Amino acid sequence: MTLERLGNLLWNPWLLGLFLVTGLYLSVRTGFFQIFRCGVWCRATLGSLGQEEQRGKSGLTRMQAMSTALAATIGTGSIAGVATAIFYGGPGAVFWMWVSALLGMMIGCVEKTLAIRYRTRDRAGRWQGGPMIYMEQGLGNKSLAMLFALCCVASCLGGGNMVQSNSIAAALWSAFGWDRLTVGVVVALLTGLVIVGGVGRIGRVSETLVPCMALLFVGGGLVVLVCRWQALPAAFAQIMAGAFCPQAVLGGGAGYGVAAALRYGVARGVFTNEAGIGTSAIAHAAADTREPAEQGMWGIFEVFVATVVVCSVTALVVLTTGVYSPQQALDAIHSGQVDPQMVGAPLSAAGFSAVFGPFGGIFVSVCLLLFAFTSLLGCSYYGERSLAYLVGEGRGRGVYRLVFLGAIVWGSVADVSAVWQLADIFNGLMALPNLCTLLLLSPQAIGLLKKWLAKTAQDF
Repeated sequence: MTLERLGNLLWNPWLLGLFLVTGLYLSVRTGFFQIFRCGVWCRATLGSLGQEEQRGKSGLTRMQAMSTALAATIGTGSIAGVATAIFYGGPGAVFWMWVSALLGMMIGCVEKTLAIRYRTRDRAGRWQGGPMIYMEQGLGNKSLAMLFALCCVASCLGGGNMVQSNSIAAALWSAFGWDRLTVGVVVALLTGLVIVGGVGRIGRVSETLVPCMALLFVGGGLVVLVCRWQALPAAFAQIMAGAFCPQAVLGGGAGYGVAAALRYGVARGVFTNEAGIGTSAIAHAAADTREPAEQGMWGIFEVFVATVVVCSVTALVVLTTGVYSPQQALDAIHSGQVDPQMVGAPLSAAGFSAVFGPFGGIFVSVCLLLFAFTSLLGCSYYGERSLAYLVGEGRGRGVYRLVFLGAIVWGSVADVSAVWQLADIFNGLMALPNLCTLLLLSPQAIGLLKKWLAKTAQDF
C-alpha cells in the first residue's frame, strides 16, 4: 500500500496534468500537426521504409533506432499493462490512454528532435544523447541532467526489466505451468547474450523482431475482433461511459471513478509509448541522420504504433470477449483479494482464448516472449547510456549488466502489483524534469520543424 500511495501522490493530479498540458501546448503550437499533417509524418516514416538505408559508422539507421525504441515501448505493457489499466481504472481508462497517445505524439516529436539537435559522439565516434544531454547543453543545467540519468538507471534496474520478466513468467506459468524462477533465469541468459554486443547488436535484433512481433499480435487481435464484431459497439460505449460517467458502466450506484480512469489510462499510455518520459530519445539519438525534425516524425509514428494500434487491440479484445466483469473487478479491489488470474497478462490471454480456445494462452505467451525480450534489450541500453553519463564511458558497465540480469530473475517471482507500482513511480520521477525541459526548449524544436518543412516544401 505504501508504493500505491506514493505512486498516487506523484501521478494524481500533478504528473497527469503536466503530461496533458505539455501535450496540449505542443499540439496547439504546431496546429495539431499530428492530426492535420498526418500525411507528412506518414510519408517521412512509412513512405521511407522501402528506401535502401545503410548504417554508417556514427550510429544506427533510422529504422534501427526506431525499432530499438519500439522494442522498449511495445513490451508486455501493451498486453499486461492495458489489461491492468482496465481492471483497476475501468473501461474509461482506454479513452484516456487514447488521449495521452494523441497528445503524446507531439511530445515524442519534440523529444526526438531535441535528441538529434543536442547530441555528442563517444570515443569511438558513435552518436549518443538523450534527455540528459539536451538538459545539460540546451538548458545548461547539469544537475537536472544527472537527476534524470540517476532515475533512468533506477527505472531500468527496478521497474522496466522487472515488469517485463514478471509478465512473461506469469503468462508461461498460466499457459504451461512452467516454474517462474526458471523462466526468469532463461530470459536473463538470453538477454545477456544480446546486450554484450552493444547497441549495434541490439539494433539489428530489434530491427528483425519488432516488425514481426507487432504484425503477429495485431493480426491475431484482429481475428478475435472480427469474430466478436457484434460486441464492438458495446465496447466503445463502455469506454466512453467509463471516461465521463463511470457509474453508467454498472448501471448506476458505486463504481469506478473518473480519477481512477484518468490515472490508470494516462499512466499506462505513457508506460506503453514512453512519450514524455524521455527514455526512447536515447535510442533515437543514435540514429545516423542529419535532420532533427525528420527524426521527430519517427517519434510521432512510434507513439501511434505502440499505443493507438497495439494497445487498442488488447483493450478491445478484453472488452469484447466477456472475460472482464466490472462488478467482479471492483469487488476484488475493494476486498483486497485480487486473484492474479483476473489481472494483467492472464486477463489478456483469457480474451484470446475466448476465440482461439487453448491456443489463445499459447499465442499470448509467444507474443509476451517476443515483447518482453525486445523490451529488455532497449531497457538495458537506456540504463547503460545513463550510467555512462553519470560515471563516465565504460565505467561500471559490467556490474550494471550483472545487476540488470539479476533484477530480471528477481522480477519473475515478484508481486505483480508492486512491480507495476514501482514502474509508475520511476517513470514519474523521470517524466517530471523531462517534461519541464521540453516546455522550455519547445521553441527550438518547433523552429527546427518549421525549417525542415520549408526545406522539403511542406506546409506547416
